[in-house]
Amino acid sequence: MANGRINRPAGRNSNTSKQEIVIRTDRPVVVDGTNHIAGRLASNVAKLLLQGQRVTVVNCEKIMMSGTRANQIKEYREFLEINSIINYKHGPVHYRRPDTIIAKMIRQMLPFDRKPSGKTAYARLRTYIGAPNDTKPIKKFNLKKH
Repeated sequence: MANGRINRPAGRNSNTSKQEIVIRTDRPVVVDGTNHIAGRLASNVAKLLLQGQRVTVVNCEKIMMSGTRANQIKEYREFLEINSIINYKHGPVHYRRPDTIIAKMIRQMLPFDRKPSGKTAYARLRTYIGAPNDTKPIKKFNLKKH
């Protein structure tokens, strides 16, 4: 197709009559993260990225984490204590800004280290705190809330 591509399921037991058509556009899909749960938003965005869409997530500071506030703070403090014994610069990078935390969550849902398609998909992702001026005239896309 000129505007999109057809994804056919792989394998010999696949049903070839079920074809998913993915339409690519030049403009990115702008996802408003307000009042979305972080894991569900990240999995839906990862799926869009693997389909070839460019995705921009705005208002990352308003994305909700499930669970109690005290439990989330306790778990994140335990995560911050993980580092290298030899040199702390070699240890894992602990992101503290909301946009980088969400980008890391989405990256962990992509085949980033295993396939080149994961790295190219991650390159199509942009995350922002608030909404930049170039995304304000674009209609924001709200994912289904479960």
